[in-house]
Amino acid sequence: MPHLTVHLPENRLTGNEPMLVTALTDAIADVYGEWARDLVNVRLAGVPAGRFAQGGKAVDTVASVALGVRAGVFDRPDAARITARLGAALTDAITRVVGDDVRAGTMVELVASPPERTFVGGALAV
Repeated sequence: MPHLTVHLPENRLTGNEPMLVTALTDAIADVYGEWARDLVNVRLAGVPAGRFAQGGKAVDTVASVALGVRAGVFDRPDAARITARLGAALTDAITRVVGDDVRAGTMVELVASPPERTFVGGALAV
């Protein structure tokens, strides 16, 4: 189950939530395949003005994405290609919705989870 947590400056997020959810879900489905679409879980978090900083200065041109993935994706022979596609697709999805000026400040982090450490509804996810 791909799950994303996206932090964006509040002023960039407000009003763009539906478009952003669609764009992020489409990005995951483009990389993994249509089978994954219904499994994509998106959490959007708005960060108030002045609480995103880079280089010691408040900015509103950054985004942070944490994508939870199964650890096995890194063991595949095509892991480098898949992870690069995920990073690019998610960055593109965000910039299409909130503006290309956030591209340089968008960080996508792939967080690996071993199968025995993922639970959904209180049960081990298989």
